[in-house]
Amino acid sequence: MLDWIKNINKDYPEFWKDYLTKLEAKPSKFVVLSTETSGLNPNKDVILSLGAFSVIDDSIIIKENFEAVLLQYKFLEDNGLSNEFIIESKMTKMPEAEALEAFINFLGNAVLVGHHINFDIEMLNAALERLDCGRLKNEALDIDVMYRKLTDINDKQFSLNDLCEIYKIPKSDRNSSAEDAYKIGLLFLKLKSRLGIK
Repeated sequence: MLDWIKNINKDYPEFWKDYLTKLEAKPSKFVVLSTETSGLNPNKDVILSLGAFSVIDDSIIIKENFEAVLLQYKFLEDNGLSNEFIIESKMTKMPEAEALEAFINFLGNAVLVGHHINFDIEMLNAALERLDCGRLKNEALDIDVMYRKLTDINDKQFSLNDLCEIYKIPKSDRNSSAEDAYKIGLLFLKLKSRLGIK
């Protein structure tokens, strides 16, 4: 059966209804996003952490951020994986449903920006489906695609580290979704101005 038919009279959670009404207005900001996941299959894997920052008027707004570790104990236990990441992290820890609701409220109608953003979106959509929500409807920009468009390179993909090296963004020993989101934000600002994106 077609997805849209089964969703015609669906009663969505309240936060999702609020999100859908926000989309009626024109976006006034970008949200750079990075996720850490248990693997690469949106049908089987889960999001372990989310990091995001708002970008408004060519600035990363540090105080407008979202950072959370998702409590995925059951998934990790069922798959024989370590809970060490969750236990050691100093980030806010939330159940998946609570984290997604908080992130959707943070995101609003913003344009999503990421590195290979389609994967992040598919992971979010799979998690939202578990909450009886629809799919994300925000516009999205991918910094890898932006860089390849700028340089007219179509036969190669660039890792986040490749792009950071090209634009001389310092590496760090600490690796988190929030730190990656910040690097994506810095790259986005450089690429945005070169591509004339407002």
